[in-house]
Amino acid sequence: MDRKYQIEKFCSYNSVSRETIESLEIYENMLLYENKKLNLVGKSTIKDIWIRHFLDRYQVIDLIEESDKRIMDLGSGAGFPGIVVALGIKEKKIPLKINLLEKSRKKTVFLKKVISKLNINVEVINVDVMQKSFELRENVFMARAFKPLQIILELIHNNAKNWKKILIFQGKTWEDELLRVSKTWDIKYKQRQSITSNDSVILEIKEIKKKIE
Repeated sequence: MDRKYQIEKFCSYNSVSRETIESLEIYENMLLYENKKLNLVGKSTIKDIWIRHFLDRYQVIDLIEESDKRIMDLGSGAGFPGIVVALGIKEKKIPLKINLLEKSRKKTVFLKKVISKLNINVEVINVDVMQKSFELRENVFMARAFKPLQIILELIHNNAKNWKKILIFQGKTWEDELLRVSKTWDIKYKQRQSITSNDSVILEIKEIKKKIE
């Protein structure tokens, strides 16, 4: 897909400043440069960064409120969705803090470089939360391609005390995955159709309660 067309499509969905577009271009260049060493973005999507990664992640900003205060991106990897959301929050002048949880030390170094270059209110936490007990103090959690939904719900249930909502990007099997977890959890949620794929949704989970076995 032509890059110019991708940027135009991004702008058609999001009214953003030239400064935000320039920041995304800087991020794009850093991703492309470091991708050769760190495998940050899949080869099948690397030519469609503006649609598959920027536009797709930016849409979650509509589900974030000023009262959310502290947000965590679980398993941030290349910075999706955390870095993109941070740029959107900066654009909208919403005073929120975003933490990126990432177990890979090499990817953590990359994320810190991006944060410094873009001057955004983001911190990187280099912890493997699946191997080490770690208190999650944020009240909003985001995840994309991190872990199966069942594991994410267990993680939040066991480690986060005052959470408000969980925003999860789900692909075409999202209904099957919800059916599986419903055997263990009572969940209150809303789904939002993705603007980049008819097969994908964003789940906004507001409440989870473990069923008694």
